[in-house]
Amino acid sequence: MADPRRRRLRYAYGPYAGGPDPLAPPFDIRQAMDEIGRDVMEGSSPRQALQELLRRGMQGRRGLDDLSRQVWQRRRDLQRDNRLDGTLQQVRELLQRAMDAEQEALGREDSDDARFREMQLDALPNDTGGAVRELDSYDWRSSDAREAYQEIRDLLGREMLDQRFAGMKQAMENATAEDVERVRAMLDDLNNLLAQHAQGQDTQEQFDEFMAEHGEFFPENPRTTEELVDVLAARSAAAQRMLNSMSAEQRAELAELTQQAFGDPRLAQSLAQLDAQLRGLRPGEDWDGSGRFRGDNPMGMGEATRAMEELGQLDSLAEQLAQSYPGARLEDIDLDAVSELLGDEARVDARTLAELERELQRQGLFERAADGTLQLSPKALRRLGESALRDVVDRIGARRGERETRRSGAAGEATGATRPWAFGDTEAWSVPRTMLNAQLRQAGGDTRRLDVSDVEVVETEQRTRAAVALLVDTSWSMVAEGRWVPMKRTALALHQLISTRFRGDDLALITFGRHAQTVDLGELVGLEGAYAQGTNLHHALLLAQRHLRRHPDAMPVVLVVTDGEPTAHLEPDGEAYFDYPPSPHTLRATVSELDRLSGMKAMFTFFVLGEDPRLAAFMDDVARRCGGRGVAPTLDGLGAEVVADYLRTRR
Repeated sequence: MADPRRRRLRYAYGPYAGGPDPLAPPFDIRQAMDEIGRDVMEGSSPRQALQELLRRGMQGRRGLDDLSRQVWQRRRDLQRDNRLDGTLQQVRELLQRAMDAEQEALGREDSDDARFREMQLDALPNDTGGAVRELDSYDWRSSDAREAYQEIRDLLGREMLDQRFAGMKQAMENATAEDVERVRAMLDDLNNLLAQHAQGQDTQEQFDEFMAEHGEFFPENPRTTEELVDVLAARSAAAQRMLNSMSAEQRAELAELTQQAFGDPRLAQSLAQLDAQLRGLRPGEDWDGSGRFRGDNPMGMGEATRAMEELGQLDSLAEQLAQSYPGARLEDIDLDAVSELLGDEARVDARTLAELERELQRQGLFERAADGTLQLSPKALRRLGESALRDVVDRIGARRGERETRRSGAAGEATGATRPWAFGDTEAWSVPRTMLNAQLRQAGGDTRRLDVSDVEVVETEQRTRAAVALLVDTSWSMVAEGRWVPMKRTALALHQLISTRFRGDDLALITFGRHAQTVDLGELVGLEGAYAQGTNLHHALLLAQRHLRRHPDAMPVVLVVTDGEPTAHLEPDGEAYFDYPPSPHTLRATVSELDRLSGMKAMFTFFVLGEDPRLAAFMDDVARRCGGRGVAPTLDGLGAEVVADYLRTRR
């Protein structure tokens, strides 16, 4: 016999509802920063780069552009597939059915009265609205005709109510006189409530009494008069936009037909009064818009009004997705509207983008500059540097058949400090720090005895320091030939290597175009390409000399990245002199500065980009003169060549 204490477990499976999708792939902040960094290095501002990332999307998630495209596709389908005269078409068909049935019945009668009635029918106005109005007092001989005419009245009443109250078309099928009277009483009470609200004389008590009596007409369950007005005004404005979208003849015909709704013109009058009050209470709604519908599917008045309301929601959602207004944030996007209009998958994509934007802000990857503009924070620059250095190390390893594992001070002396272990480190473990980290982690509830995150290594330093000057060409040819981003990634990688592994070294980043200047990493990453003639290597060497003189006890290293011969130099008055082809005066000034740096025992390496044989020959001559060396890397290999050369000098 089975143990009664053992119960069979039952499981129920269904679609996941609520909260983030637990199976959705997490977004990669590192990848996001790489993409933002690439755009920034190509000349975009950090704000533009972030917006571009959100527009493109990432990791299989659609971006704002794809969601916007879906919005406009949905909008186009609505207008291409449908037309607005469905109610008019139905009324015409019912009227023709009534006329055919009545004429058939009269044809079977042999009387003067029958002939007179036939004359009455022949004399009806040509327009549908006028014909329906004239038949209001007609005494039908055919029961089928009478039923069809009554169906016209009921259809008009249901459609008019369905325009403004959700679900009324179905609720008022086979409506009795008592049902119509209940609707009229609700409209009278509603108009009275809105009139008092417009004058500021209504109370919450009055609203509650109104909802207690007429709440069945409002499935949205508004809690205040303001919420009620919001719901009704949106629909009323959509109904008006539907009318604006029809031809003048269709509007006139529909206006006449609405007087016959439920056979009682008072309904149309009450609804007109309601529309006027709502327009006064919500003038900011779109009452004057219109749409062009050119499809084959006829929509009734209620369905057409909902289509116009959906078009308005799509326009609003398109504006949110465009993010083009001041202070726009992805959190402004109405996720419920996205789900309703575009589907649940689109909602997940929009929410993921908002979470990505929020996470980038939370992690402090952006900061405000003094002028209020958005810029990359030092943390973001470190991440970009890590990525650039990782790519460079992979290239060095692939080129040599092994991964570069040398780190600062591998053969040096301990500094007394420790740092977290990183892949490739060969330094000795700091056992006290490692065990302390493990104890602190276990105190937080983690039961593992030792984890790789606990490990710290003894930091060492080289016995010799280096003062490094990286001179990068920023003339227009670097931009035009696609060398701008590789140059910046090279500087990022070298900066990251020195700041994390060779902390005793001092790096100066020097840019040179028509003039030269010393810049920090953030300035170089965000530097925009500008059309300016001149390659002033002379000025850059002057700044490099100033940097090296500040560190007389350090090994001087000068790395030059350029794609052109020197075509400018600095005159004694501080003005830049430009000439092309290079003038002898410029060449003498440049070579003279190289000789001064050679006298300081500086180690030179020239990285020559492009395939200009004249430039290659000139740089070879210069390298031989100063005892340095020339390298002609590919664009993809520039970073690896510069970092490898720096490591070579350090060894």
